[in-house]
Amino acid sequence: MDLRSIIAPVIQDREALEEFADVLSERAPEIEHEISLLRKSPLNRDTISSLFRAVHNIKGDASLCKFDLGVAIAHPIETMMARFREGEIPFSDLLAEMILLAIDRLELATEALLAKKSVDNLQLAILVQGLDALAQESTEQIDAACADLIEAVSGFPPVLPNISSRTPRSSIPSPEQKNTTIDLQFFRSLALQFESRSPLFKGRTMRILRLAQETNKAGKSPVDPVQLEAAIYLHDIGMMFMPESIWLKVGKMSSEDKVTLKNHPTFAAGLLQRVPGWEAAAEMVAQHHEMPDGGGYPAGLRHGDICTGAKILSIVDAFEAVMLKHIHRGKNRSVLRAIAEINACDNQFSPI
Repeated sequence: MDLRSIIAPVIQDREALEEFADVLSERAPEIEHEISLLRKSPLNRDTISSLFRAVHNIKGDASLCKFDLGVAIAHPIETMMARFREGEIPFSDLLAEMILLAIDRLELATEALLAKKSVDNLQLAILVQGLDALAQESTEQIDAACADLIEAVSGFPPVLPNISSRTPRSSIPSPEQKNTTIDLQFFRSLALQFESRSPLFKGRTMRILRLAQETNKAGKSPVDPVQLEAAIYLHDIGMMFMPESIWLKVGKMSSEDKVTLKNHPTFAAGLLQRVPGWEAAAEMVAQHHEMPDGGGYPAGLRHGDICTGAKILSIVDAFEAVMLKHIHRGKNRSVLRAIAEINACDNQFSPI
């Protein structure tokens, strides 16, 4: 079959694709769970069999739903698992990361197709061809081949550091800002109160602050670091003015919940606007969910109208969300897979 028809299919049966998406949302956590177990006990025959069945079932589900992309991704993974089951190849961290990245891409592609969005940014041709080659790779070269394919699909080498939750060094206020330190301490206390509403948020503020500071520094500090720090602390504080049943909800939100949630930047920015000296931070907070194509909220701003601080905040906030996206599966995403998913978003973020 023509590769193009696999990686960018014309959806003939939307109901069948929706059915596959539902099944995949159940199968993918099984794969993550079994891989987590195999990393601890790579010779456990029951776990090996369970992982093989989970991948085989995805291929079967995709075939029944006539979704060739699902078959094209699952089949070579199934082949690799069969080789591992027979003792022909070892199960390594690189192989595990490659399988998880491939399943991530299948989920993202399925979601994009259902939303009638382009999948060109997902590197699916490279992934499908690479998985086919990987399934036949020699024992000696399979880890190196996994590393190469991971980098080709994600844009990053497979070895990346974890993001620290330790408190980074605070920005140094300018001499004329006499009350800045007191304000920042208060803002930080509010952020920590927000964190305390869920154990999933533990360390969230400091991780986002560290990422924002490093991103700003990498861009030669186009944003006042003091204002950026304040924006990090308060950007989601507006959530606390809404029912916890909405913003602490696990799983999909209703359309009504989404409409309500879109008010949180306005609430948070409104608080900052009423504190003298924090106008720039308020602007960042108000705009951090805007998108370059005008599809964001609350004002539907386009790229040129979004301030640089909001662009930084948007990226680091989304990165943290992706890291915790599937926390209900028992484990958050690796840094590599989170970066790969962020990079696959072709219209959500503005270039800084």
